[in-house]
Order: sequence, then C-alpha cells, then structure tokens
Amino acid sequence: MSNTAGVVPVLAVTTQLIDDIRPLVPLVDARHPLVFLRRGQGIAGIGEALRLEFTGESRFRDASVAWKRIAAAARVDDPLGLPGTGLVALGAFTFADDSTETSVLIVPSIVIGRRDGVSWITRVNRGDERLIEQPLGPDFSVKFDFGPLDRPGYMRAVDAALGHLRAGELSKVVLARSMVGHLPGGADLRVLLGELATGYPDTWTFAVDGLIGSSPETLVTASHGSVTARVLAGSAPRGADPAADLESAAALATSSKDLDEHQFALRSLLASLAPHARNVTASEQPFTLKLPNLWHLASDVEGDLSDGSSSLDLISALHPTAAVAGTPTDKALALISELEPFDRGRYAGPVGWVGADGDGEWAIALRSAQVDEDGTITAYAGAGIVADSDPEMELAETRMKFRPVIDAFA
Repeated sequence: MSNTAGVVPVLAVTTQLIDDIRPLVPLVDARHPLVFLRRGQGIAGIGEALRLEFTGESRFRDASVAWKRIAAAARVDDPLGLPGTGLVALGAFTFADDSTETSVLIVPSIVIGRRDGVSWITRVNRGDERLIEQPLGPDFSVKFDFGPLDRPGYMRAVDAALGHLRAGELSKVVLARSMVGHLPGGADLRVLLGELATGYPDTWTFAVDGLIGSSPETLVTASHGSVTARVLAGSAPRGADPAADLESAAALATSSKDLDEHQFALRSLLASLAPHARNVTASEQPFTLKLPNLWHLASDVEGDLSDGSSSLDLISALHPTAAVAGTPTDKALALISELEPFDRGRYAGPVGWVGADGDGEWAIALRSAQVDEDGTITAYAGAGIVADSDPEMELAETRMKFRPVIDAFA
C-alpha cells in the first residue's frame, strides 16, 4: 500500500516472541531486501504493508507528522516492548533538499528481529507473506565504470574547492564521486548483504528501497529519552602488517589536518543537538576506530532528550552533518552543488528505522550504492576537503571508501 495523499490507514500490528532465528538475511526478498543490522542484531522486513514517500525541503518534517498520525491510529499488540518490536518503518532519506529522488518510510508486512538474545516476529495487517528461508543465489560480479567525475575530474574539483577554502570562504567541504555498474539478471542482493554483514560486522548493514551498504557512522539513536551519536571524520588506510597498521593509526591520531576535520564535524553535531538535549557529553579526545580497510577518527556523543523529539525530528535537526557536507553548512552545500555534477540521491542521507513511539536508530548512508529497478547500480564515496588537503590523497581516500561496496559486488 502506498500513501502520499495524507489518508491515515489503521494498521493492525502484532508482535510475538519466537525461537532464535539466525541469520536474518536469508529470510528477506532477494531483489527488494529490507534490513538494518549490526553485529547480527537488528530487524529484517518482508513485503510492504505501507509505503510513504516524501520530497523537498520539508521531507523530514512531513515524515515526522505523517508517522505520528499513523502510529496514533495503529492498533498495536506488543508484549515485548523492545527497540524494534511493535510498529516500525524502515526509511531512507535524500541528502539534498532539491534531489530528484524520493525519501521513503516503508512498513514491512512482516518484521523479524533480534536484540540481546531475544527474537521476535511482527505481522502488520496479518502479514500474509510467507516466512521461508531461501538459499542464497549464486555469486555474481559487477564491473563498475566512472560516473560523471573520473579521477582527473575529481582532483580538479578538489583543486577548485581548495581555492574557496584558502580564501577563507568556508572551513571544510565534502566532495563525492560515483561509480556506475549494472546488476546481472536474476542477481540475489542478499549475497551482497551477506558479504557486507560478514566482512564489516561493526557497521550498520542496511537495505532500504534499493539503497544498500554498510555504514560505520551512527547519525543518531533515540531510546527511552536518551540520545546517542557517533561522529566519524578523518581517515587513514590500514597498514600492510601489524607494525605498519599501528603506525598508520598513530599518524591519524596526531594528524592536524584530520583532527581539524574531526573537530568541524563534532562541533557541528553538538550545535545541532543542543536545542533538543541536555547533559550532552562527548569523548574527551577522538579515538581511532578500526575497520577492515581503514582507520577512522571517532567521537561518541550522548545526552538526554529535553523536548520530546522523535528520531525523525532529530535526523531533521542533525542532517547534514559536517562529516558529509562541510562547515559552514550553507556554503558547503552550495559548493557541493557547484562542483559535483550529479544528484547524490540518498547517499550520505539518513537510513534506519523508526518505531511507533518515535524512537529509532539512524545511520548515515555511507559505503553505499543505490540499485534501481532497471538494474543500474550507482556507488558513492567522498572525502572531507580542508585548506591543507592534497588532491591525490583525497582521491586515494575515496578509493578506500569505495572498497566495501565495490568489492562485495565483485
């Protein structure tokens, strides 16, 4: 069921405890998977009981209003009361206000979830879809070509950005490039999700309306009056051996360029969160976060919600962070629009889920690709540019960030 006209459907939602099911990925649709998982925990959806679409500058606000109306009208039987039980919608939102892509909230007909050793199934409007574990399809390979920016074109864009940065017009801008491929006929996207979930267990592995990836960055989590977030900005490649790996991490932790980039992102998030939370604290110093292919500088933030904001309200307040746009935001967005010859779509936008009470978990859609209905795959990667950036180094950073998705498709 699609709903874009403001009619409020009455959803009948029932959650039941079930025996442990693992893994969740083989249960979802091979061509239209719905998942949001980390470390084997999270939710997976089958079918669509309700689909909500939003566009434009008001997309977050419209989604928040629509979701509150739907949740208020729903009849929910949820004896568990855990994050992810009861009525939930998985969502993916566009990066830019003027994107030609749509933002979506999808209520699956069936949700299977696991958290802290507890497994459940939720059925919406009786959830007539069958819950059957299907073997994953055969491996497949996708060849990617450059999008509108090839490697020399990306370095020219970085050079152009450096002119604005060194003139003092802004402190940071994040520039992305894309790679394009085509999905073979009959390809099982669960194969890709399995690769990502296994290879990057500490990231959010997600699939929502064709947006697929594994993001290391939590935009925001709202749960029972508390709010948490993780800021990632600044990165370095993993070393070829243990000694080189430690040296790379130490160099990142003391890099003035990366520390400055990280502080821009952290200050941006704290300023955006301040009107909605109190007792907000952040890591005293950024720590190095180890992923299979690179190191990140990371800071964890937590606080107490003070104004009753839902997770949809919070993603509206926090997006876009300096980690994916730049500082100051308005000038960074204008420069991105000038220098990136493509629509980011949902890349670097919020992706996650929201519950009936407004709580939810949202990541930033990084290390991701959009798979369209015609099989076109567009993968994205970006780098934070500051005044002392080097174009060749920034290009190398995008190559590292492409690896999770490109390698999984390959």
